[in-house]
Amino acid sequence: MAQKPSTPKGTRDFLPAEVAKRNYIFDTIRSSFETYGFSPIETPSFELSSTLMGKYGDEGDRLIFKILRSGNYLFEKKGINLPDDIESYTKKSFDQLSSDEKKELNKLTNDISSKALRYDLTVPFARFVVQHQNELAFPFKRYQIQPVWRADRPQKGRYQEFYQCDVDVVGSDSLLYEVDFVLIFDEVLSNLNIPDFTIKINNRKILSGIAEVCGEEDKIIAITVAIDKLDKIGVEGVVKELKTKEISESALEKIMPLFEITGSTAERLGQMKTYLQSSEIGLKGIEELKFVLNQAAELGVDPNIVEFDVTLARGLNYYTGAIFEVKANGVNIGSICGGGRYDDLTGVFGMKGVSGVGISFGADRIYDVLEELDLFPSTVDNRLDVLFVNFGEMEQVHCLKAVKDLRAAGISSEVYPTSAKMQKQMKYANARGVKNVAYLGANEIEEGIIKLKNMDSGEQLSVGIQELIDTLK
Repeated sequence: MAQKPSTPKGTRDFLPAEVAKRNYIFDTIRSSFETYGFSPIETPSFELSSTLMGKYGDEGDRLIFKILRSGNYLFEKKGINLPDDIESYTKKSFDQLSSDEKKELNKLTNDISSKALRYDLTVPFARFVVQHQNELAFPFKRYQIQPVWRADRPQKGRYQEFYQCDVDVVGSDSLLYEVDFVLIFDEVLSNLNIPDFTIKINNRKILSGIAEVCGEEDKIIAITVAIDKLDKIGVEGVVKELKTKEISESALEKIMPLFEITGSTAERLGQMKTYLQSSEIGLKGIEELKFVLNQAAELGVDPNIVEFDVTLARGLNYYTGAIFEVKANGVNIGSICGGGRYDDLTGVFGMKGVSGVGISFGADRIYDVLEELDLFPSTVDNRLDVLFVNFGEMEQVHCLKAVKDLRAAGISSEVYPTSAKMQKQMKYANARGVKNVAYLGANEIEEGIIKLKNMDSGEQLSVGIQELIDTLK
C-alpha cells in the first residue's frame, strides 16, 4: 500500500501564492532593517547542544529539538549506560522525575545527542559574535531571517518550525538602540498596514526591583516566569504557581498590588516608582524606560501604541534591561514580535562585558494576522504576466523570441509547452491564474502583431512587441 503523504505536526508546506505573501513580509522587514544600518548574517540550522542548553530556562530547554547521533551509535552504545528501568522514565513527565532521575536522563540525552536544532537566533548570534570577534567592528549591528524549531504543542499561531526575523546590536549599552527598535516596530508594522497594534515594554531591572522589595532576590526567575503568564492563567493561577515555587506569604502580599496597577503608561510608571522607592535597581529601570518612551515620542511614535506592562517578563534567563513584546489588537494570535537587552549573554562563551540588545519579528504570526484581516495588497501574487498559446513548431519559434524580449523587460512570461488543444491550454491558464494570454499564430506573425487577452477583464488588444512591453510595464 502506498504511503500516505503528510508533514510532521507543527510544520507546513507553502504553495506559490503563500510564498509570494511571505516574501512580501520578509522584504518589508528587510528593507527597514537595512535602512537602519543593519547587515545580514546567517548561522547553521543546528548548533552544538552545549551552545543552546541552559540559555532559555528549564521550560525553554525542554522545547529544544535534539538530534540523535548518526549511524548505529545508539545501538553500539559506545560507553552509554542505559538505566535498567528506562521504560519507567518514559511513563513520567520531566517534572515527575526525581532529582537523580533527571540527572541520569540528562546524561543519557547528552550521550546520544551532541547537536540540536536552533531554538532561536539570539543565542547562535552570541556564539557567532564571540567566534568572529576579531573580524567584526563594534558596535556590531546584524539582522538575520532564518527558521527556528521548538518542540512545542502545535496550535493556532504556534508552530514547531517557523521563521524569525531578528535584528541585534552588540558592543554598546546605549539606550538609543532601544529607541531605534521602538521606531522599527512602528515602521515595519505600519508598512505592513496592520491597523492596530500595541508595543508593550518593561525592564528587567524593574522586575529585579520587585523581587528585592519582596525580599526574594534569589527567586527572580521563578517570579518573572510566573507573572509573565498573567494573561494566560489569571491572578489566581499566577499565585498558585508562585506558591509551588515556595515564594513566601509575605512576598505574595507585596506582589499582589502589582496586578492592580492601571491608568496610562505615565500613570503606571508613577505608581511603580512609588512601589520601588526602596530599590535602587528598580528605580534605574524606571528611568531607562522613561528615556526610551520620551525619545520615541519625540521622534514621532504615537505614545498611545507604546504601553508599559509590569507583568511583561518573557521567561527567558538572559534579559537584563528593556523587554519588548508586540501584539496585534483584535486578533487572537498572541505576540507577533519581542525582544530585549541581554548584557551578559556573550559571557557564557567567554566574552565578558559586552552589552547586547535585539528584537525579533515572528513572520509566521504576522502572516496569520495579515491573512485574517485581509491586509495583503492585491499586487502581492506570483501570477504569470503572459502565457503564449502554442499553435505549432513554426509559431513556437516566434513565441520564444517574444518571450525573450518580455523577460528582458522584467515581465514574467512563458510558452505553453505543446501545441495541445486550445481548451486544454486555456484550462491551464485559468488554473495557473495567468494575467494575460497572448496569441501569436500564422496570421499574427504575418501582420507583425500579438493579440493579447486580459484574463481578468476579458479586454483584448492587438499590439506590436514594444507596445506590448509598454502596456504590461
